[in-house]
Amino acid sequence: MSHPVSDKSLADVHESIDPQQSKKRWRRVAAFFGPAYLVSVGYMDPGNWATDLAGGSQFGYTLIWVLLMSNLMALLLQSLAARLGIVQGRDLAQCNRETYPQSVNFILYLLAEIAIAACDLAEVLGMAIGLNLLLGIPLLWGVSLTLFDTLLLLYLQRLGMRKMEAFIITLVIIIGGCFLVEIFLAKPDFADVANGFIPRLPNSAALYIAIGIIGATVMPHNLYLHSALVQTRKIDRDEKSVRKAIKLNVLDSTIALNAAFFVNAAILILAAAVFYRTGNHEVAAMKDAHKLLAPLLGNQWAPHLFAIALIAAGQSSTVTGTLAGQIVMEGYLRLRINPWARRILTRLLAIVPAVLVILIMGEEMVDEMLVFSQVLLSMQLAFAIIPLIHFVSDKKKMGTFTINIATKIAAWVIAAIIVVLNLKLVYETALTWLQQAETSVIRTLIIAGETGLVILLVVTILYPLILKRRATHIGVHNDILFDDLKGAGQQSFKKIALALDYSKDDKNVIRYAFQLGDAHTEFVMIHIVESASAKLIGAESEDYETREDRKALMEYVRFFEQEGKKAIPALGYRNRTVEIARLVKEHGADLLIVGSHGHAGVKDFVLGETINRVRHLIDIPIFIAR
Repeated sequence: MSHPVSDKSLADVHESIDPQQSKKRWRRVAAFFGPAYLVSVGYMDPGNWATDLAGGSQFGYTLIWVLLMSNLMALLLQSLAARLGIVQGRDLAQCNRETYPQSVNFILYLLAEIAIAACDLAEVLGMAIGLNLLLGIPLLWGVSLTLFDTLLLLYLQRLGMRKMEAFIITLVIIIGGCFLVEIFLAKPDFADVANGFIPRLPNSAALYIAIGIIGATVMPHNLYLHSALVQTRKIDRDEKSVRKAIKLNVLDSTIALNAAFFVNAAILILAAAVFYRTGNHEVAAMKDAHKLLAPLLGNQWAPHLFAIALIAAGQSSTVTGTLAGQIVMEGYLRLRINPWARRILTRLLAIVPAVLVILIMGEEMVDEMLVFSQVLLSMQLAFAIIPLIHFVSDKKKMGTFTINIATKIAAWVIAAIIVVLNLKLVYETALTWLQQAETSVIRTLIIAGETGLVILLVVTILYPLILKRRATHIGVHNDILFDDLKGAGQQSFKKIALALDYSKDDKNVIRYAFQLGDAHTEFVMIHIVESASAKLIGAESEDYETREDRKALMEYVRFFEQEGKKAIPALGYRNRTVEIARLVKEHGADLLIVGSHGHAGVKDFVLGETINRVRHLIDIPIFIAR
């Protein structure tokens, strides 16, 4: 585990594809095609199938227009995500980190991880159901087997982005081909299919399913993913090249998302032609659909094709889910872990709950888990869409590539529709949970969660509008007022605090203190006593360690005095970070120098992250002596 040297999104493959290397024009254009196909699989994953099956079996072709409308919404939002990545060279997670407060960002990060785990849960279950339907493998074993596709992902990552994109496109073609054959066998009435594009809702049940279709269509992790994937293409930064990249990526998104629309529409048309027409109006579970296809179509290949398409959908989505997880972790936390560790972590977060539910409650709960995964996705959706619209509307960052008024209005209308519909879904789900809750503690937690989401939603909307952006922007430069820096070199630090721990690192701390101070600088020598007695009674402690620490600190002071420097001893007790911050403030220091031990990860957890914690408690510069 390490902090990435580069702050580039998906640093391993950043600008790894150079379209200009190809001599033929069509190859240069084709080099831009690919990212949207990785994104499109999220719009045809197993989590979408249940709503498509329910809509087709209950209302025939009536709700096809809802699929088209949600596809247009998704197309606009994904195009905005691609624009953000191309123009700013930042993914959505990085832009959030640079804009929102740290506490808000941490919550947004957790929600993004929950969304990815929920999406992966749908993919795990889809794969397991597909294996069960095709090969008769029990669901529990099918879920367990999905752990091994981590090897497939690692292999694809070694081959490079173009090979991975080719693999995903192949799976999309398999899914589309399976349903093309299914539709041919079902022989739908295409006149009725055309009528399905006329907007109408027969009753409240149709409205509920329409909400489900829209809610399951736009995937929050896809917005993070798309804003990063477009940066795998190397482009010149002049206006003409950037506009060309935006145009080609919009074209890529249009083709890929229309392919996803075809798959979703094919599922709904198949359900309408086979189940609705024969009076089977309650088919929503995939097992039921698989079981009825053969007798109703009179063809034994129909259920096999259905299962193959389901496996391909689950497998394709699982690759992109891991990439999205890497993006949000690196973007929000600036933390990078090995691909295999990230993949296993993501997959275990999906497998463990799936296995537990199957063991405890039985296989009949699998479809309910799919629905639950979509609710979790709905909860996160607003917190990806709203920041995205803010960022692409920012003239200071986007310049001439800021979206126009018409696009901005359309984006906010779409955001409002999706947010309201998803909040309605979350509210109704929470209401059901409240009715089923057995204790007041659980009910309180549910209400607190709902309230917290609403507050976070308000902050997400208003913060970029009414508060100034944080002064620290990584990789995005503010205007520098050089007049304010004139004469800065003539100033020096009047009082420098040194955090000492009586280790070999103190030599570097003292060496830099001499370099940064001058003849008039005062030095505050800080050491924190951490003996058991000192932690308990503080300054009143007179145990052996306290006496020895005080004696050692006075030796440091005498050394400074021999060098002609003024030094002040400052002994602290109990909590190391709190005491360092207190003594810095108490003595009015204007610089703190601390030593770096060079440990990270587990050692940071065991030994404590002094520097990281202290910097949040003081408002003066910190110099890390290495």
